[in-house]
Amino acid sequence: MFKISRRDFLQMVALGMGSVALNRFLAACSPQPAPEAIATLPQPTATSAAAATATTGATLTPQTESAQPTSTGNKVLLVYFSRAGENYYYGERTHLDVGNTEVLAGMISQRIGCDVYQIEPVNPYPDDYEETVAQNVQEQESDARPAIANPLDSIDPYDIVLLGSPIWNVRSPMIMSTFVEGFDWTGKTIFPFTTHGGSGLGTTVRDYTASCPGATVGDGLAVRGEEAQDAVAAVESWLQRINLLT
Repeated sequence: MFKISRRDFLQMVALGMGSVALNRFLAACSPQPAPEAIATLPQPTATSAAAATATTGATLTPQTESAQPTSTGNKVLLVYFSRAGENYYYGERTHLDVGNTEVLAGMISQRIGCDVYQIEPVNPYPDDYEETVAQNVQEQESDARPAIANPLDSIDPYDIVLLGSPIWNVRSPMIMSTFVEGFDWTGKTIFPFTTHGGSGLGTTVRDYTASCPGATVGDGLAVRGEEAQDAVAAVESWLQRINLLT
């Protein structure tokens, strides 16, 4: 019988684990993958967002050379925040060289014509999972706006913005609020995408609708963090639904 400690139970709640995910653990009767096996999961190739965003400051990285054109002809900006380091994995911990949201961002940017911008905090989140949980709770309770190290000057050239983040404690990290509150969103269309531990899109649709007046918030994509590496079909289906992939 799978046993879950009180600490892991509270941490799942703190990082937004939904009731479905909790029931999954409480009802589990088979062993989970060994941590050493988890740690050897394949990481994205050099063509992922990790390589695409290896630039200085807020320089945007065009992703049009090998990407398929969008069906609408609109200019698209892909913005994401992702955290590597120690992460939650089905009740265990694993170390990620590339964060789950960055994995999704890489899949998306390989398939459509877009510019890519990675949000980087002035003060990076700790590598330690529990320390990040505690810091995120404090930031949410204080309604903090963590500073961005590589601020973007403008989103004016873009018609569509894809906003990617993990979901922590049922919402996106507070640094996403820092980003969206810095721009005029009038006439823009936002499509959120998230990686999560059971909370799906969390409150992103509500939050972006409130923080981005004048924008239209469209259909979002939510992928469990543990399944990010295998999300190609989900990504392509989503891009087709929002008319960015023919």
